[in-house]
Amino acid sequence: MMFPLEEMKTTCHCSGYREQQHQPHTILYNILSRADSNYNNNISLINNNHVNQYDYNMIMPHNCHCERRRAVCLKNPEGTCQVASDVLVKTIRFMKSLPSFSQLPVEDQLSLLRDCWVPLFSLGLAQERTVFEVMDVPQASMLRRILLNSQGPQSEEEQEEEDEGKRSLPMLAGVHKLRSCLNRLWTLNLSPKEYAYLKGAMLFNPDVPGLSTTVFINSLQQEAQRALQEVVLTLHPGNSGRLSHILLSTSALHAVSQSLITELFFRPVIGQANLYDLLSEMLFMRQEYS
Repeated sequence: MMFPLEEMKTTCHCSGYREQQHQPHTILYNILSRADSNYNNNISLINNNHVNQYDYNMIMPHNCHCERRRAVCLKNPEGTCQVASDVLVKTIRFMKSLPSFSQLPVEDQLSLLRDCWVPLFSLGLAQERTVFEVMDVPQASMLRRILLNSQGPQSEEEQEEEDEGKRSLPMLAGVHKLRSCLNRLWTLNLSPKEYAYLKGAMLFNPDVPGLSTTVFINSLQQEAQRALQEVVLTLHPGNSGRLSHILLSTSALHAVSQSLITELFFRPVIGQANLYDLLSEMLFMRQEYS
């Protein structure tokens, strides 16, 4: 089991859920009643830990939206943030290792960094088989953020606290989205070469606004895609659909928000600092991260 099942509660007290409970004699209820046997089989699978978190979400669809709006944080921030930081350093190191990327104008490098660091980082999480657990944000932290938002700042220190309170907390829905992407990539069991060329195809995105070398970047992306295709055909000659499955799975990474990754994995480490500014510094440092 990739992720703990206890993070997804199956009870809810919102009005929408209560209405479903108090209206049993409906067409939907009758349809669901006929599927009781399948439901019981699914419960048996879950109780025996034969499904992971992604499969659980597919088996047990939850119609309550408030469940997925739960604010969460890492259960083990010290260990998980260290692992995430290592993955981020490897991500920046990969970008710097490509001569074709380093030869781009600085402005284009920064634009590509801003656009692609989250999906590249997510690919790194998948490649490193990173598993993390979350829990509900403590009520004290929630109350503090609410109070900070309701009062005007009176000093520079209070202004910083108010800015912290305004940041969007990671939501359980976003965590599920990230985990779903990771699970899909894990099922593909990508090789190191597949990961490398996939990262290259994702990095050189000619559709990023404001690029001055769009044609050149487009040619780099096509080159990476051709190399990925050759590797896939070499390693899996009998699997004609593997490449499309890889591209489809990685395209979902663009739906993972920068806010989620920043607040969940790095805010406990960097505090008030701007993560993109730190990434920019890492990108152009020669010794520490090269």
